[in-house]
Amino acid sequence: MKITQYYPVLMVGNVAEVSTFYQAHFGFRSLFDSDWYVHLQSIEDEGVNLAILDCHHETIPEVARNTTAAGMLLNFEVPDAAQVYESLQAKGLPILLPLRDEAFGQRHFITRDPAGVLIDVITPIAPSAEFLAQYADDAVPQ
Repeated sequence: MKITQYYPVLMVGNVAEVSTFYQAHFGFRSLFDSDWYVHLQSIEDEGVNLAILDCHHETIPEVARNTTAAGMLLNFEVPDAAQVYESLQAKGLPILLPLRDEAFGQRHFITRDPAGVLIDVITPIAPSAEFLAQYADDAVPQ
């Protein structure tokens, strides 16, 4: 099977609010916009897409309908997590995990969207010697 595109679809009860959030704070634009589904694309990279879907919509199988996005963590890798942290903190977004460096090779912080989906904003950094051996040779953050 050849996959031609991959993107998460967040099932939410507040499509317009969540869509507006990602456009205002994470640089997305709308490619398709209805009251039940919005397809977003990064203004910086057309390969970065995210969709927002009304959790009550009839296209969702009945067994999963009325279920909202939960237990999900979206990772947004950026050139400078510290700059994004300052910007989003100044805009009043909730900071659930303050900016910090991790020995496994990340500088990151965690916020959340209006539907409760966690967003981990990450800049890769050099890992500690302890974690270096766990990386594939061509995947080591610098």
